[in-house]
Amino acid sequence: MSSSFSSSCFDVEVTDKVAHIRLNRPDELNSMVREFWTELPEIVRGLDARGDVRAIVVSSTGRHFCAGMDLGVFTSGDSAITPGDSGEMGRVRARLRQTALMLQESFTSFERVRMPVLAAIQGGCIGGAVDMVTAADMRYASADAFFVIQEINIGMTADVGTLQRLPKIIPDGVAREMAYTGQRMSAQRALEVGLINEIFPTHEELVAGVLDIAREIASKSPLAIWGTKEMLLYSRDHNVTDGLNHIATWQTGMFQPSDMVETFTAKAEGREPEFPDLLPAPDSF
Repeated sequence: MSSSFSSSCFDVEVTDKVAHIRLNRPDELNSMVREFWTELPEIVRGLDARGDVRAIVVSSTGRHFCAGMDLGVFTSGDSAITPGDSGEMGRVRARLRQTALMLQESFTSFERVRMPVLAAIQGGCIGGAVDMVTAADMRYASADAFFVIQEINIGMTADVGTLQRLPKIIPDGVAREMAYTGQRMSAQRALEVGLINEIFPTHEELVAGVLDIAREIASKSPLAIWGTKEMLLYSRDHNVTDGLNHIATWQTGMFQPSDMVETFTAKAEGREPEFPDLLPAPDSF
């Protein structure tokens, strides 16, 4: 059973408990217009809230995965990102900070959901696109992919997550070199330093391969996957002692034997295990 819908920046399809979010503005190199920043987190949160989605794949269309922030976001007169707002300077700058936090949250939504997010990257992954994919759980690329921290090339500091997440994924010195020079990193180099998990020869093979990986994840206990993601993210930002304490507390409440029993029963019966979906997220009070 599948379902699909579209927005101005994305096409979304859910099949076999895997959600596929596809950037859908290839003629504009999938640049991030203002609508992008509100549509993406709404889509991701909506998929999470359903309860039946167990993995999310983010891919793109056309020659390049994403060219980063659309220049119109900086230059349009009513944009909150530009410093053209009138008013007392402290209040204007406080609003600018709120805007930066809002943009950051668009990608942090990948980390807040209960299932893994996999990025399938072809062609250029530039500027804000690097911010986006570093928030994903795993990254995969086609042979023609390349990565650029473009912000330094236009006279600004990257501020939507790259500088915070990238050094947790690749060696610190390599991340610094990318951030200071603004040079392209090829798919092969990205594989060598651990930015991506695997290279596929073509865009078509990339998307098909990543969807296969997502379907394998979706076959596991969704509660166990949720707990695994929670622990990996927590351990990234805390010491070992804190991480061990957190998993002990999580298991006290979340670990129940039914999914493990189903795993062993299915194996004994020569079939694939079947696990209940997660419950839908509670509505706001």
